[in-house]
Amino acid sequence: MRRRHLFGATAAAFAAAHWNELHAQSNRAVCYNCPPEWADWAGALRAIRERLGIQMPHDNKNSGQALAALIAERARPVADVAYMGGNFGPRARAEGVFTPYRPALIEQVPAELRDPDGHWFTIHSGTLGLFVNRAALRGRPVPTGWRDLLRPEYRGMAGYLNPTSAAVGQVGMVAVNLALGGSYADFTPAVEYFRALRANGAVVPLQTAYARVVSGEIPILFDYDFNAMRAQFTDGADCRFVLPAEGTVSFPYIMGLVANGPHPENGRRVLDWTLSDEGQRIWANAFLRPVRPAAMPAETAARFLPASDYARARAIDIPAMVAAQEAFVTRYRNEVGA
Repeated sequence: MRRRHLFGATAAAFAAAHWNELHAQSNRAVCYNCPPEWADWAGALRAIRERLGIQMPHDNKNSGQALAALIAERARPVADVAYMGGNFGPRARAEGVFTPYRPALIEQVPAELRDPDGHWFTIHSGTLGLFVNRAALRGRPVPTGWRDLLRPEYRGMAGYLNPTSAAVGQVGMVAVNLALGGSYADFTPAVEYFRALRANGAVVPLQTAYARVVSGEIPILFDYDFNAMRAQFTDGADCRFVLPAEGTVSFPYIMGLVANGPHPENGRRVLDWTLSDEGQRIWANAFLRPVRPAAMPAETAARFLPASDYARARAIDIPAMVAAQEAFVTRYRNEVGA
């Protein structure tokens, strides 16, 4: 009798523990590539927890690492949603790691900024340029363009994320290439530029390097306006955004629902939230361009560089970039070095 009682108590305890585990899992969603130091994902994750009751752990992958993980885990996915540079959306679809989902308000996203069948959609965008810590320049002038960084006085002072895996590194190659006379069919100007920049002591991180710029470890980083503006206006650092005189590109960031993810309903709720007024305002207040422009507060818009500066930025051609990407990354790896 005592043995039956102990067995029953043990079984009940096991069932309770199992229920608690399931309950905890039911309040969870995993997002690949949502680092808290990038694009105010810290604020977004906090809002998702408070508004939706969904816990989303931090994840510091870059776009290439996120896609590689989704492919490796395709049989048993860990993630529910993923955030990536726009050039990775078509690749994720081609690999079958995203499943179609059309969030609420998806019709307010321009057609060119979403997959026609619902595999991915843009949530916000940024313009690439130079994120400069003025104090770390130690008296040198603030550079005005890409070519300035090849001068001897900036030796060892400029950095860019590695184009072999990071979306922002690949966008940097496209931006420089187009600005210096190249095309999506010819990346020779970019390859020659990055070879010269490496010879001038460039720093090449694999992961987002926001803190390293704010601290002055990397005085100049190829990065987006939203990171430089966050440093200047939110963190009070002596930093500025420079839109290069030669020109640059604007680039979208996308999200998608992972095929056969463990918490699909929570994943869908998170994706709905990213296009909501609240979600879009969080991106806007972090100085990103929300994909729904009406969500941009006027006081935030006033802090951006003048429209005449942004006229030098062209929208990136995502299909052309995707078509060229493997070839130009290979050229970078072979002719510049990883």
